[in-house]
This record gives sequence, C-alpha cells and structure tokens, in this order.
Amino acid sequence: MSGVEERTVAPEEAGWRLDRWVKTHFPGLPFARLQKLLRTGQFRVDGRRPEAGQRLLAGQRVRIPPLPEEAYEAPPAAAGSRPLSAEDRAFVRSLVIFEDERLIALAKPPGLAVQGGTSTTRHLDALLEGLARGGEKPRLVHRLDRDTSGVLVVACTAEAARELGFAFQQHRVRKLYWAILVGGPQRNEGLIDLPLAKGGAPGRERVQPVAADEEEGEEERGRPARTAFKALARAGKVAAWVALQPLTGRTHQLRAHCAAIGAPILGDGKYGGRAAHPKGAPKGLMLHARELELPGPKGRPLRIVAEPPAAFRAALGWLGLERPELPGATLDDWAEAD
Repeated sequence: MSGVEERTVAPEEAGWRLDRWVKTHFPGLPFARLQKLLRTGQFRVDGRRPEAGQRLLAGQRVRIPPLPEEAYEAPPAAAGSRPLSAEDRAFVRSLVIFEDERLIALAKPPGLAVQGGTSTTRHLDALLEGLARGGEKPRLVHRLDRDTSGVLVVACTAEAARELGFAFQQHRVRKLYWAILVGGPQRNEGLIDLPLAKGGAPGRERVQPVAADEEEGEEERGRPARTAFKALARAGKVAAWVALQPLTGRTHQLRAHCAAIGAPILGDGKYGGRAAHPKGAPKGLMLHARELELPGPKGRPLRIVAEPPAAFRAALGWLGLERPELPGATLDDWAEAD
C-alpha cells in the first residue's frame, strides 16, 4: 500500500475529467474502488473536495490517498481484446460532421456512451482511435449522457485539448439543446434557476433541486444551476418542442430542471417516472445537443449544428410538429449571456 502523495496536472492534461485523470495515472485501480474514493472525498484538488466530473486545469495539485500497489500497473488485457475493426472505424468516421486541424465534431447517436465503465465496453472514447492522425488519438474535452444525441467535439492535439477544455471551463462555449417535454412549460420562455445536489445510493445517483434558503452547507444546499428555455411549438397540452440553453454545466441539469417544473423530457424515466412515457410515444430520451458555438481561430466563433436523430424526428411526427412556430430554434435567436 502506498502513502499519500501529490501530483501536478500536466499542460496536456488540462480539460480532463478528474476520474479520467485518475484512471490514466492509476490504470489498475478498479472502477468501483475509484468511484468510492472520489465519492468520499479522499482525492483532493488544490486542497478542496472535488467531483468526479470536475475538469482539471494545468498546474493544479491532486492529493492521492494511499492506494494498493496494483493500482499503479495496467491490468492484463481482456481476453479477446483486439484493435478496432474496419466496421468500427467506418462507424466512427460516419459520425463526423466537421473537422479542421484542431478539432473534430461528431453527431453522437443516442445510446452510445462517451466513456467506458464497469459494464460498458463499447464507447466513443475507445472508437476515437479510428480518427487518429499521425498516430495521435483525439481527446475528449466534454461529454454527453449516453442517451443524449447531438454535437460532441474532440480535440486533435494536446494543445487544442488544453484550449478547448479551458473554453468549456470558463463558459465561453454556447450550447443549445432541443428537447420534447411532456406537457410543456407553462410559459413560452423563461429561466429555471434551481440549485442542484447529488443524492441516492451508489450506482443509482441522481441530482435533485434543493431549496435555495437552506443553510446547512454547500453540499446540502446544492450548486447553482440555471437553464433558459424557449417553447418552439406545442402539441396542445400533450407535449412541447422546447429549446434549452444551459447557463451552468451541472450533471443531468437539463433533465432535472425540466422534471422540476413538471414537464419532464419525453422518455426520461429516471427523472420523470411514468409521466415521461405516454402511451404510444416513440422510445428513447428526446434530448438533442443541437448547436455548439466555440471560440475559433482569430477570434471568429465556430458554430456547429447536428441534425436530430430518427427517433427525435419520429417523436415530432407523432405529435404532429413539423417545424418551429416560435423563435428560439437557433443560437441566433438567443442573446449572448453576460
């Protein structure tokens, strides 16, 4: 068993999630053990208790608790492991909707996890080998939930990963999501300003709104979370096609906020329960990352758009909605946040 140690985040690691950083440095640490150590705060970043999904900055100091010696060694290759097949390479290439010398934008389909886990062997991070240039595999700089579709950007170089990761951390990236909400919001536009806190048993964690006037401490009070919304079209009182702009980046923020106002995202049983599954509705989570606007070269913003997948289009057809009836469907309809 090792003792407590500290390591510094390298420049090429800037923008990485903390859990990914730990798995890279300690490849033999079992996933369940890693999650427990992170959940119980035994890792520290610059002396503060972090979240597993926290994005790291170059130069930050990570406190590492005592770990077994096998954590420092890569586990044996899984039986039957092999390089990417031609089919996998063709598949990940088919997802590309934009690329230049610093980044590649993908239209992630619903159902594809971005990173691996205990029971997840097929995921986007592994498939990125199929987009390698000169032997350098692209790097993740942000993520989407497994069942969320839409624009996902990866960096082609360590320098690009550092720049893009910093842009995401500093909220210099504008995001616009499309969602289909059961019932729909009461107003055509507004702001959901509800702090969110994590709760639930290990493996079944979820975030939930907490009262803004609680005084017990940051964890009980929750972290600030704000989501702006605009209704694009309504199918009576059955559902609404809505554009969502996250002004903060909390885990499951859009899903928890929509459920909190009594309009869960269609197909989101985790947060909406039975109400999220109306009889006859198409299957799947109807949440789509429609647009992403990034700082581009020479100060020119780069706007990337992903078309919704077949399931989302089928849900719109089921509701008799063909096109937006109100403004808000593109970032051009939204004022830039201060």
